[in-house]
Amino acid sequence: MQVTRTRAWTSLAASAVVAAGTVTATAAPGSAATAWAPADTATIHPGVQMYTEGAQCTANFVYTDGVGNVYVGYAAHCAGTGEATDTNGCDAGSLPLGTKVEFVEGGSLVSAGETVGTGTLAYSSWLAMQDAGTTDENACAYNDLALVKVDPAFVADVNPSVPFWGGPAGIDSDGTAAGETVYSYGNSSLRGGVEELSPKQGTSLGTEGDGWSHPVYTVSPGVPGDSGSAFLDAEGKALGTLSTLAIAPLAGSNGVGDLSHELAFAQSTSGIAGLELAAGTEPFSPAL
Repeated sequence: MQVTRTRAWTSLAASAVVAAGTVTATAAPGSAATAWAPADTATIHPGVQMYTEGAQCTANFVYTDGVGNVYVGYAAHCAGTGEATDTNGCDAGSLPLGTKVEFVEGGSLVSAGETVGTGTLAYSSWLAMQDAGTTDENACAYNDLALVKVDPAFVADVNPSVPFWGGPAGIDSDGTAAGETVYSYGNSSLRGGVEELSPKQGTSLGTEGDGWSHPVYTVSPGVPGDSGSAFLDAEGKALGTLSTLAIAPLAGSNGVGDLSHELAFAQSTSGIAGLELAAGTEPFSPAL
């Protein structure tokens, strides 16, 4: 399958160059209790734009660790230094851990948007696989998750609920069958802030790569800048993270990395004790 990554490079007045009050939520098992901002006023959440040295991606889910640190996920290739066709995470270049990342609302080709928070790259599946000497072809091709540790000054601005849909309500651990409905929320700067185009509903084409990936079709496919965005299954469970746009043989389909595989790998290699997905404070509601 010929695929390309889906992060976007943006600059003011220039075209994009594709390189592809608080409420308390129940903490994930093993993690410290976290007080979340209300979903309707939180500025850092799934779907927020994330900028890394000029490359723009979309946040997937929120994560916590055993001592109360908060992380926001996107795709590992969002910190990549190579070409859009560099899809093998076991040998692709990446910015180092510690790289600064900005959380932004309203970024587009004509506006820098508003920076609503900052964080640092704390985990990259690409760097972790390279450090571990991973040789599994499926992991190398599809393990595409990175975690950005939210700077302490902005933790109180975080909510883990997926905009429009709500959730996540746990993690999908058994993949998807062909024909199953999936839901996503992209926030590419290429859409110029047209929020009506962000919620996506579509269909899974099944599971591939020994469970590591799910090809999907959505009513409007994910585009550069949607990279990393969250996918939910039909029950509102976290299914995966947007990774690639297929050119052939399934033109217009997207590759979604399986979160249960990606998170398990992160838990075993990141050195982040008690790493867990944070449940949304808003109930999953699939009605368009």
